[in-house]
Amino acid sequence: MELFNLMSDGGHEQIMYWSDPEFGYRGIIAVHDTTLGPALGGTRFWTYDDDREATVDALRLSRGMTYKAAITGLNLGGGKSVIWGDNKQADREMIFRAHGRAVDSLGGRYITAEDVGTSPDDMEYVAMETEHVVGLHGRSGDPSPVTAYGVYQGIKASAAERYGNDSLKDRHIAVQGLGHVGYYLCQDLASEGAKLTVTDIDEDAVNRVVEEFGATAVGPDAIYAVDADIFAPCALGAVVNDDTLEQFTFDIIAGAANNVLAKSSVHGPAVAEKGILYAPDYVINAGGLANVYGEIHDWDAVRSKKKAGEIYQTLLRIYALAGSDGIGTHAAADRVAEERIAQARHLQRTW
Repeated sequence: MELFNLMSDGGHEQIMYWSDPEFGYRGIIAVHDTTLGPALGGTRFWTYDDDREATVDALRLSRGMTYKAAITGLNLGGGKSVIWGDNKQADREMIFRAHGRAVDSLGGRYITAEDVGTSPDDMEYVAMETEHVVGLHGRSGDPSPVTAYGVYQGIKASAAERYGNDSLKDRHIAVQGLGHVGYYLCQDLASEGAKLTVTDIDEDAVNRVVEEFGATAVGPDAIYAVDADIFAPCALGAVVNDDTLEQFTFDIIAGAANNVLAKSSVHGPAVAEKGILYAPDYVINAGGLANVYGEIHDWDAVRSKKKAGEIYQTLLRIYALAGSDGIGTHAAADRVAEERIAQARHLQRTW
């Protein structure tokens, strides 16, 4: 698998594997960079094809968390954990308690939370074994509403940049993925009078959004060819690729999914060449991180939501930098994040 090459290529500090065969637990924790503080990132529960795919996902996602925290102005590093298994299984206590022991073994270098395939209920099991977990019931809880609000503000900023006006009334928005974040995003968009076309592999989720917000539904593969103003990917990553780009007529790509560009070095410039404004994913979806950071520092809900709302101005800054320097928005975002990390290196050692 050339593990050390994978780590060095991404600049990762640490990766840990933990197995508890009795309970079917196979966990991987990746710590990317702790210059700004302890690594924070959720736990993804997913059915991977093999251990290499699981490892690459953990490394990729943890690096994104470093950049997300840096550009959002939070004193956190980037980390991520994945559990390789069936996230539909009902009996979850021992799997997540095993995961809690894995997290605890790192002594606070890594703090976890929920992610794809996990929930605040699962984090309660993790909390039985470690204090290094956030997103618990009675505290910040489900970060999805705050994440969605940040994405909503990011879409408005993108509209302001592209159209000269941030109003979303009568704007046609194609939303891919109607999980927790996608649902709340549709709620925010519908409240402003946006026209929604939606898709998801979960028919119940689609029906709910159609009934509650008057959305139009299309099949999962049809969403890429919808004649909409804005594409909001809120499912898994790599949805901007060679095949989908040929179908796009969107003005803007701005959504909650991580790692939207299949290959940033290739598809970032390709998006720009098509005249599409791209809101870098780790910037626009950072509201959830602000929410759990607020739990660590005892912020109230109003302050966490306000922090998520700052995504609007952050994106405008990135768009201005991209325009002035003649670079893609993804490259501009990386530059802003890397500058903050570099400036902080002389202030403190790795956490």
